[in-house]
Amino acid sequence: QKMAIKKEIIEGTKIFNEIDSSNLKKTEYDTATKKVIVEFKNGTRYEYSDVPHKTYTQFRMSESQGKFFNSNIGRTFKYVKL
Repeated sequence: QKMAIKKEIIEGTKIFNEIDSSNLKKTEYDTATKKVIVEFKNGTRYEYSDVPHKTYTQFRMSESQGKFFNSNIGRTFKYVKL
């Protein structure tokens, strides 16, 4: 199965991913602050707090980032709209 991650850039403590998904466009994870910033296809951006690095790694490796995100990040962690 082809990974849905189109591009990955690691800069310092941050991991940037461009995602080929029906609803997700880009994610940015900071291993120092454990925050995930998610940009959706419709242009909205949300920041999720206290996401373990392990969870973000599972998200990146999953067959469907969209499904994994909805089940394991979107409904689990505290978030604010940016």
